[in-house]
Amino acid sequence: MPLSREDVAGIADYARIHLTPEELDEMTQYMNDAVELLEPIREYDLEGVEPTFHPIGDLSNVMGEDIVDDSVRALDIETALHNAASTHDRYFRVPSILGDEEGDR
Repeated sequence: MPLSREDVAGIADYARIHLTPEELDEMTQYMNDAVELLEPIREYDLEGVEPTFHPIGDLSNVMGEDIVDDSVRALDIETALHNAASTHDRYFRVPSILGDEEGDR
């Protein structure tokens, strides 16, 4: 079942992408071509194959503990912050992306 122009417009709207009418026509064709390329997958016999939702299976936590070990720290704080354009105490200071208020800088 091919995607309609309205389907693609809805996807673009959801992704907050503005498409001109010409771009919408082009994207509709492009997406239908991409879906058509995947059509051979439907020919596989998948009877009894369990769906895989994650390639690693039931691995629950791959993150290590968030513990700072000062004995293996490559740079001390002063060296790391030495060439920073702006700092605050022990931290790099960066421009705010959430607002332009006086306290954001």
